[in-house]
Amino acid sequence: MALYKVEISKNVRKKDLNHIPPRDVRRITERLRSLTEDPYPAGAIRLKGREEWRIRQGDYRILYLVYEQIVTVIVIKVGHRKDVYKT
Repeated sequence: MALYKVEISKNVRKKDLNHIPPRDVRRITERLRSLTEDPYPAGAIRLKGREEWRIRQGDYRILYLVYEQIVTVIVIKVGHRKDVYKT
C-alpha cells in the first residue's frame, strides 16, 4: 500500500493550530502523521452530505479530504468539537 502525502491548508497552519494549546497540537500532529499510512483509520467518519472525513483527537476534530488518484490527504480544518462544523 502506498503512503499518502498529507498537506495542511494555510488556514489550518496560520489560524486553527495557533488557538490550540501546544500539548494538544503535538497530539494532533501525531494523528496527522498516522494518516500517511491509513487515511481511513478506525473511528474515521465521512460527514453527511459532504466530501470531508473526520477523525477525533481528544476534544478536537480534524476535517480532511482524501484524493485517491493522487494519493493525497488535505487537512482543511482543525478545531474544538463545538466549533469545527460551523461554516
